Amino acid sequence: MPATLPPTAQELDELLCFDLYAAQRAVTAAYRPVLGPLGLTYPQYLVLVVLWGRGECAVRDVAAALRLDHGTLTPLLRRMETAGLITRTRGADDERTVLLRLTPAGDALRVHRDDVQCRIADAVGLHERDFVTLQRLLRRVTDATHAALEDDDL
Repeated sequence: MPATLPPTAQELDELLCFDLYAAQRAVTAAYRPVLGPLGLTYPQYLVLVVLWGRGECAVRDVAAALRLDHGTLTPLLRRMETAGLITRTRGADDERTVLLRLTPAGDALRVHRDDVQCRIADAVGLHERDFVTLQRLLRRVTDATHAALEDDDL
């Protein structure tokens, strides 16, 4: 039986999923030199962004906002708590609910948010109109794909 050859560049160029994957990896990689000096990873930064905007939050709400499952989010939150960025406490009304709060150290990182976003926007290299268009299109792709998965159309 002949060995299967890897896809050619042309075959990959025909796959929208590859373009999305490559762009996601490039953008995430652009965050490393920006967030590294702050002692943060990209997923930790996203958790902080949610908490900076919402204040105290249930883990399930952060999971929904980030579209992450609890199995992925729990170890991340544990590391953030160990680093002194957040606290996790059981809800007073329902002990099954775990609430997240920023510590002073986690809240202090908020001053870097605008700089982080500006540096990433520069790295992406899109004019504002293109940025807004891309963001709108990506949200449509995400929503449509989730809807197709829920409707079991795939």
